[in-house]
Amino acid sequence: MHSTLTRSQLVRWHIAICAIFLASGLSISTWASRVPAIRESLGIENSGVGLLLLGMGVASIIGLSIAPAVMARIGARRGMLVALLLVGIGLMIIGFGADSLQLFAVALVGLALFGFGNGAVDVMMNVEGAALEKATGRTIMPLLHAFFSFGTVIGAGLGFVAVSLGIPVIAHCVAMGVVIIVVAFVSVANVPRAEVAMDAPADEERAHWRERLSVSLQAWREPRTYTLGVIMLGMAFAEGSANDWLPSAVVYGHGAPEEAGPAVLAVFSVAMTVGRIAGGPVVDRLGRVLVLRVLAGTAAAGLLLFILAPYGPLVFVGAALWGLGASLGFPIGMSAAADDPAKAASRVAAAATIGYVAFLCGPPILGWIGDHIGLLNTLLIVVGLIVASGLFSGAAKPLVVAEKAEAEPARRDVAGRN
Repeated sequence: MHSTLTRSQLVRWHIAICAIFLASGLSISTWASRVPAIRESLGIENSGVGLLLLGMGVASIIGLSIAPAVMARIGARRGMLVALLLVGIGLMIIGFGADSLQLFAVALVGLALFGFGNGAVDVMMNVEGAALEKATGRTIMPLLHAFFSFGTVIGAGLGFVAVSLGIPVIAHCVAMGVVIIVVAFVSVANVPRAEVAMDAPADEERAHWRERLSVSLQAWREPRTYTLGVIMLGMAFAEGSANDWLPSAVVYGHGAPEEAGPAVLAVFSVAMTVGRIAGGPVVDRLGRVLVLRVLAGTAAAGLLLFILAPYGPLVFVGAALWGLGASLGFPIGMSAAADDPAKAASRVAAAATIGYVAFLCGPPILGWIGDHIGLLNTLLIVVGLIVASGLFSGAAKPLVVAEKAEAEPARRDVAGRN
């Protein structure tokens, strides 16, 4: 692949995938930063917000589930375009439903489109990231996820400005929806039409999509998929719960003013972005397993500080540690899933599905529990999941090293018999 694309094409491909990651993060934090306002406009409680999140989560699971089939049928290039269009349109409908019409059902429809598009594009952009790593021969997944976090930082910052200036939810959501649609068209135009980019040749799309889909499903029969899934489960809960509940936890849990919610979310997002920008060299130097264990401890400590400290500077410190600790779990999981180039696409898709199911479906569950025990107490569940993620971090050991370790006892046994 590297020989069939020029350096300029590879650079444009890299920038395009970074922009798609950024657009996804921007959309998520745009929604998250206006949750308190949407809640007030619709006149609902935590359980009502949880129901909205459940609708988004179910739609996202559907998007996650059909993403491999979409890639096999029309390729990731066109699939990402359609998915991002749905994200932008869904965000606009959320604004209309929650603000102008103040109809729960319309907002739910918008969140369903929003969730479906984000679920599908999340798998596709991670598969594209793995393909780009293979094409360039460099570890870039943490940087790609840094752009997702950078998108959340921009979204949280714009959310803070919008709340502070009293900008209506509808104006905010429509503007961001237009931005995402523009980014979709510009970015996808720079993704190459090639098999390594998961875009099947036109004359083979119809003949082989079932075979390609069958290959993508093989990863679900491998135990390593599920051990990596535990790592990604905990870290996805850590990230997803922050994106959807951190502003509400600050406002309704700590009793802070509304504008404090986006501000603390911005601190979390900045810390996560910094961790992902610096993550590649750190992982190369210290190894995946050690980095995951240290960061799991950091995330757990930060979240506990956020929960237990009264509103003030310590809450911001806790959010920063929480974001830093959760920064590399998902990208390291993606890189680990792509260790074997021959099976990278199917393994990345499977691992991404596990992570995003937790990322998208965990928050609604937390919302329902939060109505009974409070949001801050509910976040203690996330602490436990982060600890489990750290305990299973050995699954991220590079596949070649793991295979050698497994083969060594057999070699000693054969030598002993001889």
